[in-house]
Amino acid sequence: QLALFRFTVNRPFSTSHSSVDSKEMKKFQLLAHKWWDEEGEYAALHSMNDIRVPFIRDTLLSMSSNYHLGNPLSGIKILDVGCGGGLLSEPLGRLGASVTGIDPVEDNIRTADRHKSFDPVLAKRIQYKSSSLEEIVEESMETFDVIVASEVVEHVADLETFIKCCSQVLKPEGSLFITTINRTQLSYVLGIVIAEKIMGIVPEGTHEWEKFVPPEELEHLLESNGFSVKTVNGMLYNPLSGSWSWMESTSLNYAVHAVKCGARAQSHTTDSPPETDSQQRSATAGTA
Repeated sequence: QLALFRFTVNRPFSTSHSSVDSKEMKKFQLLAHKWWDEEGEYAALHSMNDIRVPFIRDTLLSMSSNYHLGNPLSGIKILDVGCGGGLLSEPLGRLGASVTGIDPVEDNIRTADRHKSFDPVLAKRIQYKSSSLEEIVEESMETFDVIVASEVVEHVADLETFIKCCSQVLKPEGSLFITTINRTQLSYVLGIVIAEKIMGIVPEGTHEWEKFVPPEELEHLLESNGFSVKTVNGMLYNPLSGSWSWMESTSLNYAVHAVKCGARAQSHTTDSPPETDSQQRSATAGTA
């Protein structure tokens, strides 16, 4: 979800060692009560679930031999970083996962908690915490099977610190899923000029183009911090239909799946067929 982090292009290695940005926090604080309005400011995030949830589910199922009918993600511990009002935490919980959602804005967590409480099943499977990623590292070392950071990295203050923290709380061979926006001329025109200033699909000022992260940059940071990038897929939002679809070009939005290298990573090649496919997809990353 939209979390309160901010990425600085000229200064990726900040001395602050914190990924939370107070300016971003204030920005999202004002919209904390709007998360579950499917026609409102977060409509595009609601419809993104139509592709990001199956992407996470199917990728995880392809890596596992344990299938639970009805609860395919049963037994999987997921950390949703920058969970906002819980838009992604809830469908993952419904698939059987045990989800921890964190967000530094307390009002976001209050909204998420309140919405979760309407469903007794979700109330047991999901827990929310008002926290930054750094704040939970010590208590959560190698705790999670999966981390999702959807529409988050374009808001972080220090991207390398953020990725290092992801690695610390992930179990070896755990999966990291990221969706974000590329820094291209097209993303400026469509993502900021049209989406924010003209059509109002996203509240004006939500994004700063300089903080968008090119896939090559994200892949390099992941690979140099102990991750193996498996998939890079382009994503396209159609504002007329309000729907998302996959595409080859990563010139706008894109999704990444990376796996934390573990002791068995070298000897286990069970996911080689999809990986071959993903390498072809990765080859198109950033070429548009």
